[in-house]
Amino acid sequence: MTDPEVPVPGVPLDLSRHTGFLVRRTQQAHLATWAQEVGARLTNVQFGVLNVLAGRGEVSQRELGDVLDLDRSTVAGLVARLESRGLAARARVDGDRRRNAVRLTDEGRRVLRETARAAARVDEVLTAALSPAERTELQRLLTLVLRTAPRGPVDQA
Repeated sequence: MTDPEVPVPGVPLDLSRHTGFLVRRTQQAHLATWAQEVGARLTNVQFGVLNVLAGRGEVSQRELGDVLDLDRSTVAGLVARLESRGLAARARVDGDRRRNAVRLTDEGRRVLRETARAAARVDEVLTAALSPAERTELQRLLTLVLRTAPRGPVDQA
C-alpha cells in the first residue's frame, strides 16, 4: 500500500500538455458546438451515417461500421433509431440473410440536406482561431494519430 503523503515522481502531470486530456476536452467542445449549431435534430454520429449513405448509396451495416469506425452493436442501434424516424431503411441482403443493407430514405436525404450547412459550421466554429493552413495541419496530424492508434471498444468510466 502506498503512503498518500509521499509524492509520486512526475505527478501531477501538466494536463495542458497531455494529448489525451486535450483530445477529450476538444471532443467536449465539439459536442457543445454541435448542439449550438445543429441542435438535437441529429447527433454528429447520426449525421455521419446519413452522410455516408448519401455518398455510397446502399451499404451493409458492416461497411457502415468500417467507414465510421464503429462496432457492430453501435451501428445496429444507430440504424434502428434512424429507421424508426424514417431517415434510413434496411433490408436483408439477397443471398445472405445474416447481412442488412442500409440506404437513405427521401426523408433522410431531406434532413441531411437541411443539416449539412450547420454541420459544416461546426468545423468552422471549432477551428475559428486557426488559419486555413493550421486547420489543414490539424486534420493531417489527427489523421496520423488515428492511423496508428489502437482500435476497439473501450470501457468508459
